[in-house]
Amino acid sequence: YNRVWIPDAEEVWKSAEIAKDYKVGDKVLHIILEDGSEQDYSVDPETLPPLRNPDILVGENDLTALSYLHEPAVLHNLKIRFAESKLIYTYSGIILVAMNPYKELPIYGNAIIHAYSGQNMGDMDPHIFAVAEEAYKQMARNNKNQSIIVSGESGAGKTVSARYAMRYFATVSKSSSNAHVEDKVLASNPITEAVGNAKTTRNDNSSRFGKYTEISFDKRNQIIGANMRTYLLEKSRVVFQSENERNYHIFYQLCASALQPEFKRLKLVSAEEFNYTRMGGNIIIEGVNDRAAMVETQKTFALLGNGEPLDVLEQMSHMIIMDHHDYLGQQYGGWLGRRNRLE
Repeated sequence: YNRVWIPDAEEVWKSAEIAKDYKVGDKVLHIILEDGSEQDYSVDPETLPPLRNPDILVGENDLTALSYLHEPAVLHNLKIRFAESKLIYTYSGIILVAMNPYKELPIYGNAIIHAYSGQNMGDMDPHIFAVAEEAYKQMARNNKNQSIIVSGESGAGKTVSARYAMRYFATVSKSSSNAHVEDKVLASNPITEAVGNAKTTRNDNSSRFGKYTEISFDKRNQIIGANMRTYLLEKSRVVFQSENERNYHIFYQLCASALQPEFKRLKLVSAEEFNYTRMGGNIIIEGVNDRAAMVETQKTFALLGNGEPLDVLEQMSHMIIMDHHDYLGQQYGGWLGRRNRLE
């Protein structure tokens, strides 16, 4: 086979065709790049360039079906599926690789959920619902606990993927009771994202904490409750944000709702007025309405029924208001004293 991948500073890997037979011990490989240019490429006989897969295999929905499975083959296959076929999901055995499109896609509705329900993992196109269905089916069939690990770098889409998996479980296991337990499980997402997510330079909705969600099912495989544990919340973000980053969403939601009747007693103003919310230099996220987000947060507080939501929100508003008083005190020669308000 005469096609290989060679490293490239700009494109990471470039495809090339071998123009002259390689003999064992040769230190130069004569290649022709895709643009037609010829090149003598220096090689180490111990580490020859990786071979390229036949065109018939390019775009496979499972990476394990490739003849050659290495970095350039994986990247090229994902690129073809994402850029040309507009497909964001690809299998690698039992692992699902997801490419973040950074936009909403019409592939998560109830009709899609029901289409994957009851299907085997390889019967349909790769999808987060297929992974969720496999876990649900294994739990029901073998009566054993199942785990789905969602991992990736910042901005990879972990939060959204976990949210869609939870939606799948809530839909396929929905009971006929009036308890609405499934709705309460899903309602935890807007609250945890409001108080634990923030805009960073890489991600407009970056989770600044680790999360483990445990969903409990009864003998009929219907949801009866959920428990969430959080880890390593980035507390320092409350008092410091880097350039072009924001504090936690909840503070901007509160400020955007300052003129609403139920929030007037909090004495809030625009987020531009508070040191802790304007520090990053940009209080706006394009396409996000903080006031509308607060309405959603209030609804989920009410659905979960955890005490009086305004009391909780008032405690959060004190963090930015008290710092504002300290800031003004320093400006005009006074000192109101700083305390550790993160505890």
